[in-house]
Amino acid sequence: MAFLPTPAGSRTSTGAGGTRRPARPARTLAAALTALALLAGCSIGGGDEDGPSGDGGATSTSTPLPDGAPEGLERFYGQQLEWSECQTAFECATLEVPIDYAEPDGATIEIALLRVPARGDSEGSLVVNPGGPGASGVDFASMAGAVFSGEVRSALDVVGFDPRGVGRSAPIDCVSDDELTEFLGADPTPDDEAEEQQLEETLRHFAESCVENAPDLAAHISTIEVARDMDVLRAALGEETLTYLGASYGTYLGTVYANLFPDRVGRFVLDGAMDPTLDGIEVGKGQAAGFERATRAYVEDCVASGGCPLGDDVESALAAIPAFLEAVDADPPTVGGDTVGRLTEGWAFYGIVVAMYDQGTWPILTQALERAMAGDGTLMMFLANSYTSRDADGSYTSNMMEAFPAVSCLEAEDDDLDQEELEREFLEVSPTWGRHFAAPSACEYWPVSATETLEEWSAPGAAPIVVIGTTRDPATPYEWAERLAEVLESGVLISYDGDGHTAYGRSNDCVDDAVDAYLLEGTVPEDGLRC
Repeated sequence: MAFLPTPAGSRTSTGAGGTRRPARPARTLAAALTALALLAGCSIGGGDEDGPSGDGGATSTSTPLPDGAPEGLERFYGQQLEWSECQTAFECATLEVPIDYAEPDGATIEIALLRVPARGDSEGSLVVNPGGPGASGVDFASMAGAVFSGEVRSALDVVGFDPRGVGRSAPIDCVSDDELTEFLGADPTPDDEAEEQQLEETLRHFAESCVENAPDLAAHISTIEVARDMDVLRAALGEETLTYLGASYGTYLGTVYANLFPDRVGRFVLDGAMDPTLDGIEVGKGQAAGFERATRAYVEDCVASGGCPLGDDVESALAAIPAFLEAVDADPPTVGGDTVGRLTEGWAFYGIVVAMYDQGTWPILTQALERAMAGDGTLMMFLANSYTSRDADGSYTSNMMEAFPAVSCLEAEDDDLDQEELEREFLEVSPTWGRHFAAPSACEYWPVSATETLEEWSAPGAAPIVVIGTTRDPATPYEWAERLAEVLESGVLISYDGDGHTAYGRSNDCVDDAVDAYLLEGTVPEDGLRC
């Protein structure tokens, strides 16, 4: 079954009923699409107005090893970070960690770090992760000026890292760019035995290539191992506890960290929360239902705006989306100026769902649908490329679309449902997207599994953990946030009534002020706060 990456997405537009604080920059539709590149990690720009406020240099710590840590980790926990100016506006460093924490004397890798120094006197570090799995925390940190308030940027160093296997940290490289384009554009809903065989061969080749091209690392890019890296980072930053903001999959990373190191939890914010208690099928169903809800919201807006290419009423317009994808499969529209040449069903799927991450892109999706229905898939392909971090020349600016399955499949559990049964179950929760979310995935052919798993998720003894859910979030449904806040012993829930993926930094003052007060002052929001 296929899942969609759950990255931080675009933090670009005002949600329903919300107002933005004046300190945040205004956005345009073009800027929204640019920010959507964060789905796969954008390159460091230097456009952030924050610059180094100190002289960089090394940081060190004498923080003790966590309870139960294997012997031999002292040199990792005691290492110094050598910060140097990078891209004229930030500071960069690398963190050394073992590939296998059970063998700390074995091979190591370097984790790429980026720090946006506090504008004023630093009160500590805020470590961030934007999601994925596979999105770049380095790129996310470089956007601190667009995400965090002036007060947060004045008081805290924002530190991002590329998790192992991602971006600049020993990136997983499964296949060539041409093969990745074929993999992403593959027909997710094969109609006959020949198409089923072709899809199986494509998925199997991708899975086997990921492991063949990184034989030592491929089994050691699990969320647990990234969480262990994050604790080494905490120590190297000289922090007794970790202050952290994780979005989307970053909430799962934060939850894993809190359960491994509950006594190291500082001020934690988990935005666009994942429910760690769900199995793979339940996650897939949840996403299918979430995108169904978000797609209905888009269609309602499209119809209400007039001239919607999908139809004049909501139900017929919703039904027109799978019909459109079937038509694309039968007769792919042309794509101008792109090596793809024609828009496949797989690429059209990405082009539509990317707009569900931020309602600011809905008008562009409407134009893309109208043009594709007339035989021109260029704009739809542009949207799909923005999701996958692909340029029209066929090159990719990040490895997110390889890292995402490499992590997800490593941690996936086998299911015993056949394809027809899966489709029936998924179509019950999502008539529009059920077949696509129930589609076969590379996980069915993944050669390796994670070396560690967690069974308990309550993080007993951890400091208060703020969990945020958006009511019409497509990728991480609101119900997941409710469940995570309930499962965590110290969970505190903030609910945002709005559209799009995640809430902080892109919604309204209610959410932003509550989070800022917690990060800066330790003021725990009222549990159940509704914004």
